Amino acid sequence: MTQLKEARKGNISEALRNIAEEEGISVEILLDLVARGKVVIPINPNHIPIHPVGIGQKLRTKVNVNIGTSQDFPELENELQKVDIALKHETDTLMDLSTGGDIKKIRRMILDKARIPLGTVPIYEAAIKAIDQRGSIVKMTEDDLFSVIEEQAEEGVDFITVHAGLTLKAIDRLKNQGRVADIVSRGGAFHLAWMLHNQKENPLYAHFDRLLEIAYKHDVTLSLGDGLRPGAIADATDRPQIEELLTLGELVKRSWEKNVQVMVEGPGHIPLDQVEMNIKIQKCVCQEAPFYVLGPLVTDIAPGYDHIVSAIGGAIAAAAGADFLCYVTPSEHLGLPSPDDVREGLIATKIAAHAGDIVKGVKAAKDRDLKLSEARKKLDWKKQQKLALDSYKFEEIRTRRKTESLACSMCGDYCAMRIVSEFLHSSGKANGPCL
Repeated sequence: MTQLKEARKGNISEALRNIAEEEGISVEILLDLVARGKVVIPINPNHIPIHPVGIGQKLRTKVNVNIGTSQDFPELENELQKVDIALKHETDTLMDLSTGGDIKKIRRMILDKARIPLGTVPIYEAAIKAIDQRGSIVKMTEDDLFSVIEEQAEEGVDFITVHAGLTLKAIDRLKNQGRVADIVSRGGAFHLAWMLHNQKENPLYAHFDRLLEIAYKHDVTLSLGDGLRPGAIADATDRPQIEELLTLGELVKRSWEKNVQVMVEGPGHIPLDQVEMNIKIQKCVCQEAPFYVLGPLVTDIAPGYDHIVSAIGGAIAAAAGADFLCYVTPSEHLGLPSPDDVREGLIATKIAAHAGDIVKGVKAAKDRDLKLSEARKKLDWKKQQKLALDSYKFEEIRTRRKTESLACSMCGDYCAMRIVSEFLHSSGKANGPCL
């Protein structure tokens, strides 16, 4: 039985109760949100024990880290190191996007290592298998794809990205649009190639009920992928993107009818002035299902710094109502991320999520900022480090720039906090060595 069906019956699962306590929200409110599909709890019963995570309304904005091998870098140990880094810096979820090496072995090792929700994109494995066994992606059969989905669900994958909204109708829109970047989604490209070569509808759309049966059986949360997300800001909010989104809104309803948990993925490359609008359109079209966004990236010209570009867009998106941010690393558009790239991308996205939570009114977010500010005023460095989003970076910089002063080495005895504290909150007489 799925978390959605349990909630609709009024049953409070252990996962739901734990999330309510962690988020500081009443069990009754969270139960209602899950029952109405406004919150998802991606937790496959085959992936136990697991730290449950709630994604959706009235909850802290969650952050995902993508990892996975590529054809050029198939080494498993490198990806497991990235898992360790992501867990150390407290990502909420992981996604395995492996396309190189022993994909099944890699996924199973990550499942064993990560006690948080794990997502995948099954079309990747299905496409690679088709190349290995039949010589081409376009020779993949519909059963090939659904067999991979079933197998991953049985292994314990908690949520899957499925590009079920990329239909033949949407492809016609794309042909007539004259986009700058066409399709930048790897899964979307696989589907498009298969559909045009075989002159058949997307199997995930044509046989969506079959997908729902698998998802229901294993309580796998569907993440409805955006195969037509804009990959250049010139393509933002165009007809192909909206055409796909309208289809995803229909699929959300069909998922709920079958008691399947579902969220929706979104753009992509979007200029600043369109980010909030995109969130509002999705929330309207998709009946306020949780929204999972990549970035969005608000400019195209910063390769090497796209984690910053993404954090700018992510903060605006989270503040506007996005529920789930996918991290972007400095390597985006350039190559497979290194372990250091993973850390930088994750921290940047956590900053964006937290900034959005302050605007959303998430009490824990505001409280954390207040406590750090109070500790900063008192020059309480231990407490500041404990409250910092990246306590490791905090310690590294403090160690590298040591000072004999109680303040930091930027100001030393000329620290504004120290000076004002001595004069404003004391007798007004100077106590410091330089005053």
